Amino acid sequence: MTHGVILQDFEWYLDKEPHLWKTIQKQSKTLAEAGFTAVWLPPAYKGAGGINDVGYGVYDIYDLGEFNSKGTVCTKYGTKKEYLDAIQALHESNINVYVDVVLNHMMGADENEEIKAEVVDNSYRDEVIEQNDVIVAGTKFTFSSRNNKYSSFKWNHTHFDGIDYDERTKQNNIYLFEGKHWQSEVDDENENYDYLMGCDLDFDNQEVIDELHRWGRWYLEQTQFDGVRLDALKHIKASFYKDWLYDLRNKKDFFAVGEYWHGDVNHLLHYLDEVDYSLSLFDVPLHYRMYDASHSEGCFDMRNIFESTLVSVCPTNAVTFVDNHDTQPGQGLSSWIEDWFKEHAYALIMLRNEGYPCIFYGDYYGIAHNNISDKQEMLNTMLSLRQTHLDGEQIDYFDNPDCIAWVNQSEEHSMVVIMTNASGNTKDLRTLDSNCVYYDVLHHSDDVYIDENGIGTFHCQDGSVSVYIKKS
Repeated sequence: MTHGVILQDFEWYLDKEPHLWKTIQKQSKTLAEAGFTAVWLPPAYKGAGGINDVGYGVYDIYDLGEFNSKGTVCTKYGTKKEYLDAIQALHESNINVYVDVVLNHMMGADENEEIKAEVVDNSYRDEVIEQNDVIVAGTKFTFSSRNNKYSSFKWNHTHFDGIDYDERTKQNNIYLFEGKHWQSEVDDENENYDYLMGCDLDFDNQEVIDELHRWGRWYLEQTQFDGVRLDALKHIKASFYKDWLYDLRNKKDFFAVGEYWHGDVNHLLHYLDEVDYSLSLFDVPLHYRMYDASHSEGCFDMRNIFESTLVSVCPTNAVTFVDNHDTQPGQGLSSWIEDWFKEHAYALIMLRNEGYPCIFYGDYYGIAHNNISDKQEMLNTMLSLRQTHLDGEQIDYFDNPDCIAWVNQSEEHSMVVIMTNASGNTKDLRTLDSNCVYYDVLHHSDDVYIDENGIGTFHCQDGSVSVYIKKS
């Protein structure tokens, strides 16, 4: 996947109109021409918030915009037909489709149940702070509008471990149901980070496991997806997805990337080991490295930008990204990389051999809600360079705390990337060309003459990045 690039084709504050599925169908050829090889689509099934649900408040995983539930037939992004038409258009443009799979929790139950439960400490999930008491919780999902189409499975409290709201007392706590326990093989934050939100699925319950396997096979048959983005991995028993992926890949081989949100690369490596490296992970540690650099006012040591990142220690399982729908301003994991560093960040993931880069909708198209402008011109330039100039040996010059560079060179093409997070700087670098001129495709710096020995003095402006290739 050296030259592959993913587009995360949504952000949190997208308008309901026009329907995203229709927009993507129209844009599919343009995206292919730009150089995208895969598109990550948002969760396509009905959420508890109906037409306003971004997709992560999962209600009915079998309703792809087909049934009148939660006050709407279509989801925020459109109808099932529009969804399938968008996938077909992407496939016809030779773009792979990665679907968002959210199986950690369910929300918006159809009925309440009385359940005995314990209140556990929010920071120490294994510590009970109130003994068993009867609560009233929304844990019964009957999907009457779907009327058993595709699946007759009905969910009740036995299929969940816990919830965070008691309808009787109107209190928010983390309630662990009687006879249940938090899952093993989850993140160790809060002692045990099984519980995240809503009705927490019990991945020790065989009925739950069987139903989710049935649904996965159904979803693959319906959409013929080429990959999955797996949500909230740190909260789900690791062996579940290991088995789930194995099962579905007997039907069709496909790519898988998971969201394990942790800044410590050792947690990511531990998870990959638990699932026998059967999927890739988003490189969260690299995101935070770039976030720190963009907020350091020039004090970040650029030589360490890849230190303790997934792409540096396990590049074949690393999906690199700059920002996403969770890190954008106003969201729960808000850690937006400053505008001045965006070119640096995308050069670091797009113009290097290692990793599988993912471009965020909010950077490619902008975010109207936050008055964030698009960077489509710059990103299209890097998409093109990735196709044409990333085919050779990569030589790194990470020898200055304020200024780093690398050269990617082959017999046909050489590309020089130089960047600084402080004052302008220069480096004398060798290429495979001689007696010619290189120019900065980002138009920040002047042309560079390459002498008879293949050496040129390459420059970048204050807090900037320049990308040089041979002038034709």
